[in-house]
Amino acid sequence: MALDQSAHGATYAAPEKDLYDMGEMPPLGYVPGQMHAWTIRRERHGEPDKAFQLEVVDCPKPDSNEVLVLVMAAGVNYNGVWAGLGVPISPFDVHKADFHIAGSDAAGIVWAVGDKVKRWKVGDEVVIHCNQDDGDDEECNGGDPMFSESQRIWGYETPDGSFAQFTCVQSQQLMPRPQHLTWEESACYTLTLATAYRMLFGHEPHDLKPGQNVLVWGASGGLGSYAIQLINTAGANAIGVISDESKREFVMSLGAKGVINRNDFSCWGQLPTVNTPEYDIWLKEARKFGKAIWAITGKGVNVDMVFEHPGEATFPVSSLVCKKGGMVVICAGTTGFNCTFDVRYMWMHQKRLQGSHFAHLKQASAANNLMREQRLDPCMSECFDWADIPKAHTKMRRNEHKPGNMAVLVQAPVMGLRTFEDTLEASQNR
Repeated sequence: MALDQSAHGATYAAPEKDLYDMGEMPPLGYVPGQMHAWTIRRERHGEPDKAFQLEVVDCPKPDSNEVLVLVMAAGVNYNGVWAGLGVPISPFDVHKADFHIAGSDAAGIVWAVGDKVKRWKVGDEVVIHCNQDDGDDEECNGGDPMFSESQRIWGYETPDGSFAQFTCVQSQQLMPRPQHLTWEESACYTLTLATAYRMLFGHEPHDLKPGQNVLVWGASGGLGSYAIQLINTAGANAIGVISDESKREFVMSLGAKGVINRNDFSCWGQLPTVNTPEYDIWLKEARKFGKAIWAITGKGVNVDMVFEHPGEATFPVSSLVCKKGGMVVICAGTTGFNCTFDVRYMWMHQKRLQGSHFAHLKQASAANNLMREQRLDPCMSECFDWADIPKAHTKMRRNEHKPGNMAVLVQAPVMGLRTFEDTLEASQNR
């Protein structure tokens, strides 16, 4: 039996084993040889219930600048769906490993550190942001690390995500965990919050300013719920778009100035050929949608920014309703990747089309500090057990999930735990 002292002063006895059950706490800092993980293999690409399978795999060992984290809970986001499907790219075409562990959000405890790691120690409670880079080019040293040729997303373009008992990450991926949140609440927000933060504040001179108007697609989802809160916190006005009236109250409660139900309009999908009767019908309906925005912002007041991520279904309308000199910023294409638009409204009205991809550490840290200061709500809508990871991704794939963000328990034995001591007690009383 090993007797360990945690960073929080809790002592506990635990055996040294080669493999631990889910929820069983090893001695602090002891790294077993193997671990439980939900894996994806190339030959299983498909729907989540097919792609995700439980396996016992070797436990990773941190390199000099890496940290091993005992994962207490993980977030569910579209990276897991895409990794399972192998779309838009197969993760195996990037990292070449035999299997893939998805999961690009996590909260956990530092369990081992490389010999060059200075900022973190065993026992620290952390959340993980999902950007990795090699750190040795000009973009990583004075530029924007998201522009580095070595930039990659952990849990999608790397083989070792959060749906495992342990995960190995670069030390620069770690940020302090908000102590007022549970493990599962801490695990559900980093990817979508940091992505939303960069979209809104990371693209000068179109960074969000007080008093501006922003159209937010998918306002009740993970990205949208944080966009609404960030816009409100910045003193700007969020106009949320929903697909179900039951979500209106939730979006308004986050601080939206107004909400539009897209089902009241029929201008979705790829743009019809310009100057055809079908285009004329589309344009009339799209302008009707624009007038619904004016009902919130004021007659003739178009939005300064469009917060885009559905892609194919919404992009033609987004590029139309954005104001002259405004920006459409897009980070995904959850409805499809073939985005179409009438370029006349783009060049003649001098609009900016901006792609945005996650965030670098400074942006992720700024967003995380807002959460630590309790100025944002994690909006966790649902938490799943470890065994239900495929089910959670199926719900997301079918757009059947509740408003907000989803999490899954990994090593945390039950929901509602906030401290290392609580976790130890719950683990020993399983």
